[in-house]
This record gives sequence, C-alpha cells and structure tokens, in this order.
Amino acid sequence: MKYTFRPSVLMTLATILVMALCIKAGLWQYNKAQTKLALQTQLNARLKHPAEALTDVLIKGQGLVEQDLRYRRVKFTGVYDTRFQVLLDNQVENTVAGYHVLTPMQVQGSKLYVLVNRGWIAGLPDQVGVSRKLPTIETPKGQQIIEGDIALPAAKFFSLEPVATTAQKWQPLWQHLDMQRYAKSAPFGVQKFIVRLDATSKAGGFVRNWPPPGNNVNMHLGYAYQWFGFALTLLVIYIVLNLKKKY
Repeated sequence: MKYTFRPSVLMTLATILVMALCIKAGLWQYNKAQTKLALQTQLNARLKHPAEALTDVLIKGQGLVEQDLRYRRVKFTGVYDTRFQVLLDNQVENTVAGYHVLTPMQVQGSKLYVLVNRGWIAGLPDQVGVSRKLPTIETPKGQQIIEGDIALPAAKFFSLEPVATTAQKWQPLWQHLDMQRYAKSAPFGVQKFIVRLDATSKAGGFVRNWPPPGNNVNMHLGYAYQWFGFALTLLVIYIVLNLKKKY
C-alpha cells in the first residue's frame, strides 16, 4: 500500500509557526531552570568560604561585573540609619503576607553605605475604612556587626512609583527594590547590591528564610518538557492529517 503526503501551504505555515512558538517557550523554561541550577551551584560553593571584610571584597572586585559579587559572604561593622529604611511589600512567609525590612548602614571607617536586608516581618491585619498602617520596626542602636551574603536585586521591572527627592518626606513602603530609584532618593551614595543578614546574626534581624535559587527547577523543567511535547504532538498530527492512502 502506498501513501502520498500533500499538505496545504496554509497548514504547513501554521504548523511551523505554532511549533516554533512551543519550542521557544520550552527553551525559555529550560534555560530558566539551568540558570537557577548555576546560581545554586555558585551559592553552594561560596557558602563554604568564611566571610570576608566587605571593603576587601569591593577592592578585589574592582573591574569585575556585579554578578561576580553575588553570594559572596561578607562582614562589616556600622550603624543603622532608619530614616531611609525600606519596607518591601508583598513578601510571603508560610502563607502570611508581610514585608522585607531593608535598612541602610554606613560601613565603619568609610563613606560606603549598604542596604541590609534584615528579613521578613508580618504585616498588620487589614482594617476596613482605615488607611493602611505599617508595622513598628525595632532597630538596635549603636555599632552592629553585620555578617551575610551579597544579593543582587532584579534590575528589570515596570513600576509607576515616583522617585522621591531628599526634600520630600521619605516613603518607606516600596513595591519593588529599584536600586537606581533608591540611589536617586537617598542623600548618600549606596552600593548597587544588598547584604542579606545571616540567619544566626544578632544584629536586629527578623525571619530570614532566604529561598535558595535552585527552588522550582523541576517545575521549570516540567513546563519545558510540556512545551516540547506540544510541539512533537503537533508534528505528529500534521503528518497524520496529511498522509493519505494512494489507490
């Protein structure tokens, strides 16, 4: 028995287009999983090293890209400046909504300022008809010894939040940690990265369950294989529909 394969031009073009979209989506998910795995490997390697003095790390890192500083364990001493503190909104811990508390600190013996992520704190219960209230943040006074790892905030997102000036009242509630916006709003220069306070530190921290970058790798791989499966299924359907018996 002989078969003939004569698909229409329109069906062929449509199949190619949809398959290309499926493969592109699959590759995007796959690459996202590989990126997270690479970051997890980097974190695991750097957690094995003792914390270095922050100023030493910055001197060694001159001329390097910011990604080379990611997850470096650092330590330094300074005083918290709560006047320009940020409460990062929409942070969830065990299904409870709250905030990450980021407080600037001047590194002792230098003009460097660094944002320290002190961890998660629960939000106050919603009150109908009452303007939103922020929780009271307790901050230790005087010199504090900070130890933690360097994190790089996301650089690309869309936000309608205005850029404040030092002449305006500081707005502590932020939807995104935009370091460019912070640098323009604060009256001092600040590093482009943040330091996540170590879970064992006593320097005024809150809940610090920092999620590992390798989270959800299997989910992304699953989505990738689904998209590749859609592309393969579409190819099979295309062949079956256009393969005819020749009498």
